[in-house]
Amino acid sequence: MYTTAVSRFPDVRFMISAAAPAQFPEDAGVEVAFAGRSNAGKSSAINAITQRRALARTSKTPGRTQLLNFFELGAGRRIVDLPGYGYADVPDRERRKWAPLIDSLRPRDSLRGLFLIVDSRRGLSSADEELISWAQGMPVHVLLAKADKLNRKEGAEVLRAASRVIASVQLFSAHAGTGVDEAQRVLQSWLADS
Repeated sequence: MYTTAVSRFPDVRFMISAAAPAQFPEDAGVEVAFAGRSNAGKSSAINAITQRRALARTSKTPGRTQLLNFFELGAGRRIVDLPGYGYADVPDRERRKWAPLIDSLRPRDSLRGLFLIVDSRRGLSSADEELISWAQGMPVHVLLAKADKLNRKEGAEVLRAASRVIASVQLFSAHAGTGVDEAQRVLQSWLADS
C-alpha cells in the first residue's frame, strides 16, 4: 500500500518524541507540521505520504500521539507529528500540556507549513479553523482524509465546503491511495523552500 519503485523520501527516520521545547531539534533547516483531530487519520496520512507502513503509530484509540514526534526526511528536512485535538482517551492533565507545547513550535524559523488532516465525513470543525488561524502567515494544506468512505457526490460536496474556508485542500485516502501523490508534491515543495 505505501511502497512504490522509487520512494520520494528514501531516508526517513524517527528522531525524537519531545515532551518539552528544550527537546526540540535545533531550529535550523525546514520542518512541516502535521495536525488534526484525534482519530482523523493523521498517522495513516504520514505513513502513506512517506511511504512507510509504521513510521507514525496508528491506533483506533483517539489520543495515541501525546508528544511532538519529529521525523527526519533528509538532512535538515523534518516533519513534526502533533498530538490530536478534540476527543482523546487521555487524562485532562496530560491534554492541558499539549497546547503550550504546540504553541512553542509556532515561532520556530524552520517551521514552513502545516498539513491539517480532517476526517472528510465530518468536514472542517471550529477547532480545525482555529488551527488554521494559529498557522497564520505560513502555508496550510488540508487533507480531507478517509475519502474512500464517501461516494463521489459526498466527496465533491465536502471538498466544495472546505474550499470556502481554505484554498489549499484535497481529498485524501491513505487506504485507497487517493491524493497521496498530490500531498507528496506539496510536502516536497515546502521542504525544498529553504
